[in-house]
Amino acid sequence: MQMTKSFKNVYISEHPILQHNLATLRNKNSSPEAFRNALGRIFQIVFFEATRNIVLEEVSVTTPIMETKCKVYSKDSTIIISPILRAGLSLADEAVKIIPQAVVSHLGMYRDEKTLEPVWYYNKSYDINFNPKQSTVFLLDPMLATGNTIVAAINNYLSLGVEPNNIHVVSIISSPQGISKLEKEFPNVNIYTASVDEGLNENGYIVPGLGDAGDRIYNTKW
Repeated sequence: MQMTKSFKNVYISEHPILQHNLATLRNKNSSPEAFRNALGRIFQIVFFEATRNIVLEEVSVTTPIMETKCKVYSKDSTIIISPILRAGLSLADEAVKIIPQAVVSHLGMYRDEKTLEPVWYYNKSYDINFNPKQSTVFLLDPMLATGNTIVAAINNYLSLGVEPNNIHVVSIISSPQGISKLEKEFPNVNIYTASVDEGLNENGYIVPGLGDAGDRIYNTKW
């Protein structure tokens, strides 16, 4: 995974498996099943990179041969997987397969189609029993478009005391406008994505994009 030249804290994967599955996501004729499967494969590649700096600690493990030293997730650090409903749910399903010990904290927001601003309707982060200074948050949303929803999500965790450099945004498709907004407001937050597209249309959708991720995942009207 490489950093972009245009943006400071954006990491893009160019893995061949990711590129092949990205074509499936973009294809308007892909079935919901094909879309979900491709999304899962891409997310796993991006998420593995996003979790590269998870805090570890050394423990003793006894193999069938002898005792040895191994590294495991630090018991003092909480890993929080925070999907933004509803499209982020499919990414959370993949994330917990990789880190089953993680806390899953759902954030519910929908976009006002006139103002393009997020409207909150659900927030589970207040129910987490954790030390915010020793926690890592992964915000999951397939699309980083205007950036307004992710900004609201980041501010939510900052208000709980999470350090900015411990918040990571994981998306599939991102727009330059959304990335610029995040980098301006949160210069220490890293963004991991599969593609930075051309931009946004007049309705705030990413171009060329893949349409509405939630509708395509759940086979609702698009």
